[in-house]
Order: sequence, then structure tokens, then C-alpha cells
Amino acid sequence: MTGPSNPDPDPRDLPEGRTLSGETPPAESGTSTGTGPYRPPRRGWAAGPLVIIWSLAILCALFFLVYAIVLAAD
Repeated sequence: MTGPSNPDPDPRDLPEGRTLSGETPPAESGTSTGTGPYRPPRRGWAAGPLVIIWSLAILCALFFLVYAIVLAAD
């Protein structure tokens, strides 16, 4: 009993540097950076999130400063 017939030759059996007839390169990607209209990148963060982050950082620093003063006063 013979195995199923395969019309495509095994690429490992071809000499080096030779390609199969009809073999095509992979298709181009549609997600390249050149697609769509040009929009210049925005610089930095918006003011709102930066104000919130800085205020939280200052509040945390003040909390630990007060905590350290209370511990040192005991």
C-alpha cells in the first residue's frame, strides 16, 4: 500500500538557494507606520493627569514627613 500522493516536493530535498516554482513571498502587512493620514505626535502628558500625579506624590510625602515628626517627638 502506498502513501497519499503529494504534488508539492519537500523543500528539504531541493538544492540550496533554489526555490519552488510558484512560491511567493509573504504578503505585506497592513499595519505599517506609513498607513493613514499624518498626525504629528503630541509632546508629553496632558496637564490634568500630571497635576493629579504630582498632588498625590506631594500628599504622600507630607504624610510620611508628619509621621516621622510624630515618631521623633515620642
